[in-house]
Amino acid sequence: MLILLLWLISHTVSAARFDHAILDDLLRQHVYMINQGKASVVDYYDFVAYRGQLSKYLSQLSQVKKSDFSSWDKSEQLAFLINAYNAFTLDMILRTQSTIPPVRYYKPRNLHKKLQLIAMIKNQQKINFIPLFGKILSLRELEDDFIRKPGNYDEPRIHFALNRASIDYPALRNRAYSGIKLEHQLESATRAFLSDRSRNRFDEVTGKLEVSELFNWYERDFERGWQGWSSLSQFFIQYRDSLADTLQANELLATDSFYIQFLEFNWILNEKLRTP
Repeated sequence: MLILLLWLISHTVSAARFDHAILDDLLRQHVYMINQGKASVVDYYDFVAYRGQLSKYLSQLSQVKKSDFSSWDKSEQLAFLINAYNAFTLDMILRTQSTIPPVRYYKPRNLHKKLQLIAMIKNQQKINFIPLFGKILSLRELEDDFIRKPGNYDEPRIHFALNRASIDYPALRNRAYSGIKLEHQLESATRAFLSDRSRNRFDEVTGKLEVSELFNWYERDFERGWQGWSSLSQFFIQYRDSLADTLQANELLATDSFYIQFLEFNWILNEKLRTP
């Protein structure tokens, strides 16, 4: 009787979680953290050989029933959706790279291939190719109708976790997200991105806070009441320790003594370049 009870408990717990081990292993093998963990690049060239494993993981995602998903707690749901978005984005890039051979070495003559790839990536955001919950979704629908939909999670830090395949977006982490670790993982990803001075920086002399254009595109997500905040400035004030390099800068940010300017975005693919 005791053994049966323990089995039922174990079965219930496992049913409330999804095993992201395959994705976690792939990310550890092919994603490289750079700039002291504030950014990352993906070795798509080597990743191609492991598409079979990625396909197996995507198949497992697609087999999850909406009723089972709905029974999970919010953190497990959100971790599942983030991992699904990131994995299907990787699949999209690998499929696209098979159409346009990957640029193994950085040379000026390869620039047209890079621009061609960027255009294809942007177009495929709207293409329905993701079998999930009995539907065929696009990346845009997965993001807008599930992850960002008001009332579902209302979690703006997802923007520092989603893999959008461009170098100026927040880093694709080299580990899968999990419900148990989600809070820590989202907080770590947020602070890492804000600490990257190539994408977010504060000039205490002029009072100008230059931040990624991402904050312009998704400003409403940061104003929807998360932590009780109703403005993007309140978000930056909360995370001023990651934006300020000096005590004076920290104090200026704390008093809302700054104005925001959005930086031009770099759409180049987040690929690991090889040297001849």
